[in-house]
Amino acid sequence: MPKRILIGTVTSDKTDKTVTVKVERRVKHPLYGKIIKRSKKYHAHDEKNEYTVGDKVRIEETKPISKTKTWAVLDRIAASKGQAVEADLDVAEATPGAE
Repeated sequence: MPKRILIGTVTSDKTDKTVTVKVERRVKHPLYGKIIKRSKKYHAHDEKNEYTVGDKVRIEETKPISKTKTWAVLDRIAASKGQAVEADLDVAEATPGAE
């Protein structure tokens, strides 16, 4: 039986050798007919810890690696464009020379 391959976005890389990948699919609503998004998160094996949040990756189904991990990252399709940084600073502190 062939292995399933899905494309998704890395949402977390905090655990060692594991990334969380969010896979979105579009389905038609059974009653109203509107196209809606459905998503699911998968834990995927990342041996070298080389994938970061925001990367678009391909994952492949494998034999169980741990209790929740049955997928492995194949390759990166697109790199992330950088993470959003939370702005906790006041506007006057953030701009030099403005008082």
